[in-house]
Amino acid sequence: MRTVLVTGPGGAGRTTLAATTALAAAAGGRRTLLVSAESIPGFPAGTGPTAVTDRLDHARIDSGTHFRAELTALQERASGVLDLVGAGRLDGEELTELPGSPQLALLHTLHRAAAGDWSTGGYDTLVVDLPPLDQALALLALPEQLRRYLRRLLPAERQAARALRPVLAQLAGVPMPAQWLYEAASRKDEELAAVQALLEDGATTLRLVAEPGPAAEDALRTARTGLALYGLRADLLVASRVLPRHSSDPWFADLAAQQEKCLGHWHEEWAPHVPVHEAPHLGRAPRTADDLAALTVPAPDERGPGRVDDPWWIEEEPGEGGRPSVLAWCLPLPGATKEDLRLVRRGEELLLTVGPFHRIVRVASALRRCTVSGAALTDGVLRVRFTPDPAFWPRTP
Repeated sequence: MRTVLVTGPGGAGRTTLAATTALAAAAGGRRTLLVSAESIPGFPAGTGPTAVTDRLDHARIDSGTHFRAELTALQERASGVLDLVGAGRLDGEELTELPGSPQLALLHTLHRAAAGDWSTGGYDTLVVDLPPLDQALALLALPEQLRRYLRRLLPAERQAARALRPVLAQLAGVPMPAQWLYEAASRKDEELAAVQALLEDGATTLRLVAEPGPAAEDALRTARTGLALYGLRADLLVASRVLPRHSSDPWFADLAAQQEKCLGHWHEEWAPHVPVHEAPHLGRAPRTADDLAALTVPAPDERGPGRVDDPWWIEEEPGEGGRPSVLAWCLPLPGATKEDLRLVRRGEELLLTVGPFHRIVRVASALRRCTVSGAALTDGVLRVRFTPDPAFWPRTP
């Protein structure tokens, strides 16, 4: 299944372009599912897949309903604990969703789509209308982060000691986690693993939407760094609401000139690797399928490049006796600056912060027997230098 994630700076028309992308894929003969939390004019608003055309279905995410259902189910599973402490239960009618629930609802919807819960025949293309760009990049990193939290807080190997929990509880003087908590964590880990596999699949790509202008230019420049850090690849940059090049009205002429200058930068920075498509301004908000078709957004390439398999690589500087003296672990980070870069080595993990983006990666196996001897950011490439530790490398006879 080809998965296309659509995002862009707020107010750029990403939902409109997501719908246009889905229509183009369906028009090309592919069974397509569009997932969005926003309402789309002319599209049904059902929370389950509802037909838009013969080959296109639309499902709208209802984060409030999802939050209430999840919390109600959690109360049921924890009923024994709640009854023990005399806690009163919350009714569904009095539950209001908390910050972060839209992101969790979207991950749940992606899990359902990835698991094929909504269609016995499956879909050829999944188009996902993501939140605005800064929120979307954080969301795409969330499954990996949440799974790491679960492994640290509730390690699976501790379940083997469940027969000793009564004894351990007496020795420690505190109650041990109940089995239902481990089971709930296991279910969540499986769901998150399915979503992470979908996001990391080679057939998953990102489509960026931005209205040409200084603010969008800055946002996309920052986003390039985040995309590289998370190993994501954009297949298309859609410049939305592009004004006609020539106008007798001085006000429109100035706006068009500003857009043209920005488009020139985008073609220079992005076009060598990512095509730039200019969607015209219709002079009105798109309201019908014909309006969406007038934007002429191309359908996703069925065989085009998707996610970067492994953006890291190792460079070796030979030392005496054929043994490496220095190994450099390299990652392209276009747009990154030294002032925004922070690295921390902790055991077998590398904690990497670049501006607003944060990721924890597992150090390559060949480098775990080395110590970090420095790092440098040159020409948009981060090189973390590792020096082999003689205490861990085999000695030469």
